[in-house]
Amino acid sequence: VQLQASGGGLVQAGGSLRLSCVVSGRTFSISSMAWFRQAPGKEREFVTAINWTGDRTYYTDSVKGRFTISRDNAKNMVYLQMSSLKPEDTAVYYCAAQRPYSGSGFDQPLDYDYWGQGTQVTVSS
Repeated sequence: VQLQASGGGLVQAGGSLRLSCVVSGRTFSISSMAWFRQAPGKEREFVTAINWTGDRTYYTDSVKGRFTISRDNAKNMVYLQMSSLKPEDTAVYYCAAQRPYSGSGFDQPLDYDYWGQGTQVTVSS
């Protein structure tokens, strides 16, 4: 399974970006997916996750109401729509995927089996 994230860039505070992550390979071997981010000098942190059917989503408090995760299993895609961006959202954003039956955890990097290469998001003030 390979994941490739795209869509990052430079945006002014208050702006929007849409990240995409395409899954290739043994796509039937993934279930929940997530976005994490890592700012310079900080640990990788959970942003949001979505289950296989897309009817359950989870968000870290700092992005609730501003970010929306979605997926299109027919296209093997997961998206992150980011609005009202703030300078503190600046980070490298990574998409991640779980194998089925990986357990109930969803907000730790160790909960995920596959990772994309990351895409840089920079929000200027």
